[in-house]
Amino acid sequence: MAEKQEPRETSNVKTPRSSQRKVMQQESVQDVQDVPPSDVVKLCEETFQKTAEYLRGELEGTVEDYKLLEKMNKVTICKYSEMKNIAVSIGSSLTELNDKYKSLQPYLEQVDEIEESVVALEQAAYNLDQYSKRLEEKFKALEKR
Repeated sequence: MAEKQEPRETSNVKTPRSSQRKVMQQESVQDVQDVPPSDVVKLCEETFQKTAEYLRGELEGTVEDYKLLEKMNKVTICKYSEMKNIAVSIGSSLTELNDKYKSLQPYLEQVDEIEESVVALEQAAYNLDQYSKRLEEKFKALEKR
């Protein structure tokens, strides 16, 4: 059996060295051709400088915003701390007030009972007054006869 051999192309074979030389030659030709005029270079430098100044200004503005936010957060923390202290104080005062109310509860119940008794006594006094007026009218009617 005979093996088939593929024909080799030797005319187009490039070695790494020869391709590197061509690339280097092309780059050097492009370098010579790509040198920009000095006014373009100055304009580019000025553009980059102004862009850098603009970005620096933007960053400074952002830093100032963050400093302001930090100050606002610190003030807010102080305010919330004060509010917490006030709330704790109110809570303890409320607890004391509830304890005092509980200690006064029996006396308040006595006051309620006394009030009920006074109302009943007023009603009895009113009834007695009405009865005495009727009795007086009867007595006067009997005297006239």
